[in-house]
Amino acid sequence: MTRTVAGARVLITGAASGMGRLYAERAVAEGAAAVVLWDRDAAGVTSTAAELSALAGEGTRVVSYVIDISDLGAIAQTAQRVRTEVGNPDILINNAGIIRGKYFWEHDNGDDTRPTMQINALAPMYITREFLPGMMDNFYRAARIVNIASAAGTLSNPRMSVYAASKAALIGWSDSLRLELEHQDHDNVKVTTVSPSYISTGMFAGARGPLLTPVMTPEYVVNRVWAAMLAGRPQLMMPWTVGLARALRGVLPQPAWDAVAGRVFGVYRSMDSFTGRN
Repeated sequence: MTRTVAGARVLITGAASGMGRLYAERAVAEGAAAVVLWDRDAAGVTSTAAELSALAGEGTRVVSYVIDISDLGAIAQTAQRVRTEVGNPDILINNAGIIRGKYFWEHDNGDDTRPTMQINALAPMYITREFLPGMMDNFYRAARIVNIASAAGTLSNPRMSVYAASKAALIGWSDSLRLELEHQDHDNVKVTTVSPSYISTGMFAGARGPLLTPVMTPEYVVNRVWAAMLAGRPQLMMPWTVGLARALRGVLPQPAWDAVAGRVFGVYRSMDSFTGRN
């Protein structure tokens, strides 16, 4: 079990604000050797890097890159820059994500469906593929990959069809990668798949948590994710009702599950007032 990221190189996507910034702050506070921030918000990621650099200790370097991770070419080019300028990351947190809270027929393929799948599902695969060989070759340091999925990837929900598809793909790939690494004895690389319910970051503004499922604070989620990452925990679902819902969906007939999810827990109405953010 790794208890700290001191001396490690940490790369975080979607790091300009929100939970991405909180992960970066945690890495700086624990004395990471390098904290690499990826975000498409040029002003935001530059400002965040400057503020974190002012807080960092002498042995910590904070570096920012402006990148749109929906662009495969940009991922390859920026990854090469990171390897050359900073070194291969020891810890990768695939945090960036988007949502279009619409019914499927309201989605525009170019503006909604394609970028949702590219950013939420494909980009984590592309980014991990860039840095995974370096992680596997470094036998002397524990490496961690954290993939921030969603409870939506485990349960169907109205106004989440494309988002749910993207996160289901992420979950399937992420946990399969974990098993592949174990199968090939790359024990120094651990993969943690995170499936949270609603978080009060603004991304899900207007959504309401189902019964017994409060909207969680970003600080609470980051603390849980960080501990799971350091421990190399394979899966993290939160709150506990996410796991319960997943189990019930597996054993109940579809009409019974729809009644429980829709009328009892209110899952199917949780996005009725969704507004989100740009």
